[in-house]
Amino acid sequence: MATPLTHMIQQGLTAARDAGTLTFEQMPDIVLEAPRQAAHGDVACPVALGLAKQAKKNPRQIAEILVEAMELPETLIAKVEIAGPGFINFHLQPAYWTATLPQLLAAGDTYGVGDSMTGQKVLVEFVSANPTGPLHVGHGRGAVVGDALASLLTAAGAQVDREYYVNDVGNQMNILGRSTYVRYCQLQGRDMELPDNHYQGDYIHGIAQTVVDKDGDRYLDLPEDDWLPYFRDIAQGHILATIRAELDRFGIHFEQWFSERRLYEGTPNRVQTVMDELTTAGAAYEQDGARWLATTRHGDDKDRVMVRSNGETTYFASDVAYHQEKFGRGYDRLIDVWGADHHGYIGRMKAAATLLGRSPDDLTVVLVQLVSLLRDGQPVAMSTRSGQFVTLAEVSDEIGSDACRFYFLTRKSDAQLEFDLAVAKAKTADNPVYYVQYAHARVCQLFGKAKAANIGLMASASALGDITNVDLSPLQDAETVALIKLLNDYPKVVAAAADELAVHKVPYYLQELASRFHAYYYKHRFVGEEIAVSEARLVLAGAVRQVLKNGLTLIGVSAPDRM
Repeated sequence: MATPLTHMIQQGLTAARDAGTLTFEQMPDIVLEAPRQAAHGDVACPVALGLAKQAKKNPRQIAEILVEAMELPETLIAKVEIAGPGFINFHLQPAYWTATLPQLLAAGDTYGVGDSMTGQKVLVEFVSANPTGPLHVGHGRGAVVGDALASLLTAAGAQVDREYYVNDVGNQMNILGRSTYVRYCQLQGRDMELPDNHYQGDYIHGIAQTVVDKDGDRYLDLPEDDWLPYFRDIAQGHILATIRAELDRFGIHFEQWFSERRLYEGTPNRVQTVMDELTTAGAAYEQDGARWLATTRHGDDKDRVMVRSNGETTYFASDVAYHQEKFGRGYDRLIDVWGADHHGYIGRMKAAATLLGRSPDDLTVVLVQLVSLLRDGQPVAMSTRSGQFVTLAEVSDEIGSDACRFYFLTRKSDAQLEFDLAVAKAKTADNPVYYVQYAHARVCQLFGKAKAANIGLMASASALGDITNVDLSPLQDAETVALIKLLNDYPKVVAAAADELAVHKVPYYLQELASRFHAYYYKHRFVGEEIAVSEARLVLAGAVRQVLKNGLTLIGVSAPDRM
């Protein structure tokens, strides 16, 4: 659409200049926009406003002259109007829209794939939950958001990798090891209390039991230095294996699981090396026995400690080194998916990226709010140390991974989300994922009926045949054209969602498309009409199915043939 309209407008401008009705030296940029209201047409062009200074005329006068000078092919343009201060609004012919259906079907699974980010190498780091317990539903939302973001960026042409940062350094890992050891001793009959600040969940019992089964009482009565590394590592290994399995059930796979321990390997290690480089560059300094990073130079509210006066390295120092390591792998852009409680951490990390020699725009942080999960009208606590939490696996077992994924994406990631388990299991229009999937299944069932009715267009009970000679003129009524226009919006929705890192735009669009199609289905017959009408409507239904499938696949949700 953009190319023929752009050429038409440029030709009109040239004709008006040659006729002397418009005076300008430089051809203005032709911008085409979607009008805010459908009544204003299909495409709006503000070129007259941008040309006013050069042409030294009122924008409405320029618009009138340009419309008069343009050649308006009847096959493309139904009507042209001038609106507001000088916008030119184009109403396209219904035949233009129906002609897009064969193009959509020919594109198939690639419909919606673009190239706006071609050449960019992007790393999306998400989940990165401490390996101290199973994933809860809050982690699950971050996992689905990160995975869908990576898919969106890939659809926009970027080369994308997914990464999980394993926080396996620090006191929390020692507490995990001690928690497991206490449970191990209890299983051996020892009377030991588990401190309140240790991990209380039943999963710790299970890990301790594996040690008992394998090693018996081997670790009883040994000093802590002898047993702690083993219990810390075996607990982490079991929990990471559980996390991998839970994510695998959701279809989430990472190109890289990066261990924080790698940053501390070697002499000097990477953390020390980065701090020394920043100090040499004048970006870090010593004060009061501590080492500080001068983040206030780039918008942070205060400088940040990397090494405390007691010689202890901070988490911030590890994060700076980790981000330098990621940039060092050749990524043009880093996207971190964090919990909303880390909002205050963004400024210092963007400042750190700048001090590392990168643009702050090379690091983007997407915040994800936790999920409010209700059972019997009461909120469920999710503390990993108390053990009073509902795992992602439990919720997935109850409602399925499709429902989880779709629900997690139905609102902006930084907005609160209330997870209604009853609605998520309902087979009604109130359940958005069911409603969208059922629209896809409905088309599949429709194809089966069409094949059974011996409509020659059907290659099989699940696929259209050659549509080259199908007459699409029965699809030119206003309601049908509106549905086709919505199908044409899909690539723009995907591009906008990728550009804005707004994954919720895709399920929102899919709900609108499903709603429109269900309403259309109830009003119009696809099988049983005269053959020309049936064939045209089956082509439309095939296009709806293709877009529903592409959108669901993009966000990692299945597109079932039957419900």
